Amino acid sequence: SIIRRQRQELKLLIAELKDRDRELNEMVAVHERHIQAWEDDRQKILSLAERCSLLTSELNERNAVIKSLTKKLKLLETQHNDSQITLENTQQKFKELAQKVADSSVHCQALEEKNQSLHCSVLELSAKTGQLQAREQELLAMLQLKDKALIETTDQITEVTSKFKTLESALRAAKLEEFSRNREQQDLKLTLNDVVSQVNKMKDILSAKMKESSNNQEEISHLKQENGCLRSELMLAVEEAQRKDQLYQFTKSKQVRIEKELSSLRQVCVKQQRDLHFLHINLDSSQDSRQ
Repeated sequence: SIIRRQRQELKLLIAELKDRDRELNEMVAVHERHIQAWEDDRQKILSLAERCSLLTSELNERNAVIKSLTKKLKLLETQHNDSQITLENTQQKFKELAQKVADSSVHCQALEEKNQSLHCSVLELSAKTGQLQAREQELLAMLQLKDKALIETTDQITEVTSKFKTLESALRAAKLEEFSRNREQQDLKLTLNDVVSQVNKMKDILSAKMKESSNNQEEISHLKQENGCLRSELMLAVEEAQRKDQLYQFTKSKQVRIEKELSSLRQVCVKQQRDLHFLHINLDSSQDSRQ
């Protein structure tokens, strides 16, 4: 009965050992799977770290490109401001020249009106001169016809001659003034032509500045669009890096949890090895006792 009982105990122990062996095999398989998963996670972490370094270098390059584009944008903005200031100065000069042209036109019109009035005065003086000449002829006829009234008419002739001389001097002065007015009018026409040529030149310069300003505005808008695209790409890269960092943190926490599970499994394995050793000792002792 003792041998049967011991055999029964041995059968139970062997069954328990088989169960423990099966459990140990399962735990070893799980442990191997965990180790393989941990190795895969480690490879993934290494690849993610390498990719993160590549993305960091690419991000630095993009930052350098953005800085250079920002500097270029600032330079273009300063150039645009300078061109705007030059355009405003040119417009101011154009307005001043237009005002000068208007003033010159008004002055030229006033001179033409004055020249017309002087021309009318000259015509009136010419008519008066003709009348005086006719009167002189009449007086000469009267002198020829009336010798008796010579003393009386001599004073009148002298007076008329003096008036004629004064009128002749006035006529000469009017002709000189008309000549000077004509000369001044020609000078003003030349000045007006120069002003018109300068205005045309300023118009050409203004059109060139406007074209350059439009080109600068187009380039600035293009650079702003490119800068916006680069900023959006940078934000996407930053978000991707943040997601990768979160994934790395999650993987790290998972690795810590796996290490804790491995340590607990090692402790269980150690305990089971101790139990197995104790069972072997009990088995040996039972075999010795049975013998």
